[in-house]
Amino acid sequence: MSVAVVTLGCARNEVDSEELAGRLEADGFRLVEDPEDADTVVVNTCGFVESAKKDSVDTLLQASDLKETGKTQAVVAVGCMAERYGKELQDSLPEADAVLGFDDYPDIADRLRRIVAGEKHQPHVPADRRRLLPISPTSRDASTISVPGHAQESEPVISAPDLAEGETPASGPRAMRRRLDGGPMAPLKLASGCDRRCSFCAIPSFRGSFVSRRPSDVIHEAQWLASQGVKELFLVSENSTSYGKDLGDLRLLETLLPELTAIEGIEWVRVSYMQPAETRESLIKAVANTPGVVPYFDLSFQHASASVLRRMRRFGDPQSFLNLLEQVRAAAPTAGIRSNVIVGFPGETEEDFQALCDFLEEARLDVTGVFGYSDEDGTEAATYEAKLDQDEIDARVAHLSALVEELTSQRAEERIGERVQVLVERVEDGVVEGRASFQGPEVDGTTELVGAPEDAKIGDMFWAEVIDSAGVDLVAQVEESHP
Repeated sequence: MSVAVVTLGCARNEVDSEELAGRLEADGFRLVEDPEDADTVVVNTCGFVESAKKDSVDTLLQASDLKETGKTQAVVAVGCMAERYGKELQDSLPEADAVLGFDDYPDIADRLRRIVAGEKHQPHVPADRRRLLPISPTSRDASTISVPGHAQESEPVISAPDLAEGETPASGPRAMRRRLDGGPMAPLKLASGCDRRCSFCAIPSFRGSFVSRRPSDVIHEAQWLASQGVKELFLVSENSTSYGKDLGDLRLLETLLPELTAIEGIEWVRVSYMQPAETRESLIKAVANTPGVVPYFDLSFQHASASVLRRMRRFGDPQSFLNLLEQVRAAAPTAGIRSNVIVGFPGETEEDFQALCDFLEEARLDVTGVFGYSDEDGTEAATYEAKLDQDEIDARVAHLSALVEELTSQRAEERIGERVQVLVERVEDGVVEGRASFQGPEVDGTTELVGAPEDAKIGDMFWAEVIDSAGVDLVAQVEESHP
């Protein structure tokens, strides 16, 4: 039976999709890329914000249309939106044949076969996952499985903080995963869930409390990814700065980074989503000084006004954030720094908004995502008074977006003359394009390489000098020796 997995949302969802694909392939399903060619379409939904939920519904409806025009027999919703709404989503979207929650993942192949056979799946009634057992990252005993697409070979013994005496990686748990994108970058999950209680965010209620993966599991999966040709590991979680706290070592990420960069074939390791209030000096130094870890800081400020941040149940103010940025740039002068901000939060005054604008002008970030506030079901902020009119929110988003576009363009211009290392991700019609080390995947702009050799291919890395910019995108001249 053939199956297509369609992924929406963040890089964490991409990892979930590849774990599901690995289970399905190992249990006899044939993976296809185009939903039109699939007997079953699995849509990994996003339930983060209203626009993402709408995209998820639209995608499910489009996939359902294939049941009338193609070979598709069943369309199944999984992922955050499916977990968050469960029976409610199934009742409101009968076009989907089933809505599966996270607890269905270990038996995903059996679930799909039963659904295609016509069995009616009873969707779960959503519950606050913080009150349930944690969601453990997908893993099985390596001695009983073969990793999809990779012949089992003896693996080198590695040093990991939590390996028992006499234990080797080959005898421990190993994540099952099947790559759906053959590019040179792959997300690698550090943890699942979140313990923070930001008033605007519903993620902890459906992703659960923060659970770190064992370092040995992370390293095993990184080794497998390297064997698949991956050059860059993109470490993802809801809050990477918390990694290890539930394992008794809050500085575990600092010790894990050199373990990952030591893996043969891995050129770059990138850390995503750092909580500013938890970004400690030792972590800054580890990212800045560990060979192979790229100088990249994904700092989720969300706002700059101290009063708005307090209502968000977050911490900080313009000066503390600027001090943090000063620390980062002292350790890594050419670091890439990105952030996201929410505009129009309940009670946000014109003075609060201006404080945010002033902060961003001084911060000189490489990339800033701007989002307008919207109520999310079950969050504290949804109960707040002093809501702004939608027209006012839209106006502030437009104003700040224009400012950010100007500021990030200026920051890119400042890069002209810098020597950068670039990972090639696209070669098409003579154009060689990739990302510099300070540019994150998909959302931070690209670097076009001038003077790349004719045989340049995806996955190659070149040193080059930035010679031009257009918005956040750069143009760089490859060095003649291009080592």
